[in-house]
Amino acid sequence: MPEALWISFAFVLGLTVKAIGLPPLVGYLAAGFVLSGLSAATGLAIEATNVLEHIAHLGVLLLLFTVGLKLKLRSIISPEVIGGSLLHFGITCAVFTPGLYLLMELTWQTAFLLAIALSFSSTVLVAKVLETKRELRAFHGRVAIGILIMQDLIALVVMSLAAGQTPSQWALVVFGLPLLRPLLFRLLDASGHDELLVLLGLLLALVLGGLGFEAVGLSSELGALVLGAMLANHPRAQELAKSLWSVKEMFLVGFFLQIGIGGLPDGDALLFAAVALLVVPLKGVLFFFLLLAFRLRSRSSFLSALSLTNYSEFGLIVASVALPEWLVPLAITVALSFVVSAPVNRLSHAVYERFSARLARFESQRRHPDEQPISLGNTRLLVMGMGRTGSAAYDQLAHEEPLIKALDSDPAKVEKHQKEGRNVVFGDAEDISFWQGLHMPAVEAVILAMGDIEGKLIAARNLRKKGFTGYIVAHTLYADEAERIREAGADEAYLTMSETGVALASQVLHRNRQAPPPMENANA
Repeated sequence: MPEALWISFAFVLGLTVKAIGLPPLVGYLAAGFVLSGLSAATGLAIEATNVLEHIAHLGVLLLLFTVGLKLKLRSIISPEVIGGSLLHFGITCAVFTPGLYLLMELTWQTAFLLAIALSFSSTVLVAKVLETKRELRAFHGRVAIGILIMQDLIALVVMSLAAGQTPSQWALVVFGLPLLRPLLFRLLDASGHDELLVLLGLLLALVLGGLGFEAVGLSSELGALVLGAMLANHPRAQELAKSLWSVKEMFLVGFFLQIGIGGLPDGDALLFAAVALLVVPLKGVLFFFLLLAFRLRSRSSFLSALSLTNYSEFGLIVASVALPEWLVPLAITVALSFVVSAPVNRLSHAVYERFSARLARFESQRRHPDEQPISLGNTRLLVMGMGRTGSAAYDQLAHEEPLIKALDSDPAKVEKHQKEGRNVVFGDAEDISFWQGLHMPAVEAVILAMGDIEGKLIAARNLRKKGFTGYIVAHTLYADEAERIREAGADEAYLTMSETGVALASQVLHRNRQAPPPMENANA
């Protein structure tokens, strides 16, 4: 039974690489290659069946959907994303095409299509790595994801042209999707917190986004991403992402297994993959200098570029349509780039710190607006996270303390609060560079009201690292999370539901004290 072998090898090798400090996905890739070698050595029929291919595809769709749930389109549509992605694509194709043509004696068309396939970076790997490090919402994470989305759109155009197909006339219906947002918001509100919420996520990612976009001649991957992005501004978007986490992780194991099980390469394929692997650092170098040209700091440019220094599964999709004879060499190339890129990115912050002095020399004197240092001036009270809890805390405190300010990582939410008269500025507590540029000389107390436990932990640790000795208070749903927040440096972490119960009881007691005593029954 091949399914039993897939699961067994994936678990054993995933656990093995995790024990030595590597991401489990490296083990899943290794498991695929081991199974492929075992099949070749023993004659056992261990191959990527339709079931595994379908599971792998579902995993990719769910990953892109959850990435979409965390995307704010306003932060993606920016010069560094659009300009950086288009310039990188153009320069890469201009350099790789003649090189492949001359060195490998290919036709110009084949060399050009190969150059296109090698120009993309992996949406799956980058999103997975950034998500694992809790950096999807950090500035460099948003830049990397934005560039990947642009690359995916370019890949979709290339695939359509190479296949001689164009989207159907019904594809124009996609432009009307924003009109469905109120309905989707209502469905999300009505789905509760249990299995219906999971089913809604699967419906949107796989049915409406996946099959729906395929039905009109568009990419299912793009559909899943778009449907997720449509819900990104809903207050329960992160809850939906968390509810899909286990399902997505399980299906993504199939994606990484599928790459390895695809078959062992011959000598020429291995040579091609080895040369391509030696060249892949040039992708990162080009990204680094292009992002510097758009006024990003060296740190953000380096972290974004390093995460994009790999080859893409979209290159395999392009090859399956336009260059089927190159599918195996490209699969090995992509897999090897994953094996190298995943552990390197895990050490990205340490690597930058080691070379920061040299890299900083390339910075522009002008800073990107999102990377300007933040000074809180004479602010005495700071609220971090302006969702429902943070907004309520801000409004209550603002009546008594005029020197109050709030931070939030969502530019759209910041703009909304500013229009409503609140003193809110953009700041992402999960972005290390934010803490490096934060000045808070007069702050006496900080409220951590972010929805994500990791954000609260990072904020508490960095506040104490900056030497802040004032009062830090947070809220959470679970007792174990409250203990972690206190250990990170907070003075107190209140349990949201417990405090809600205390507040309700206080209201009842307050009312009873004010109400007149009930009159005794005259007939008693």
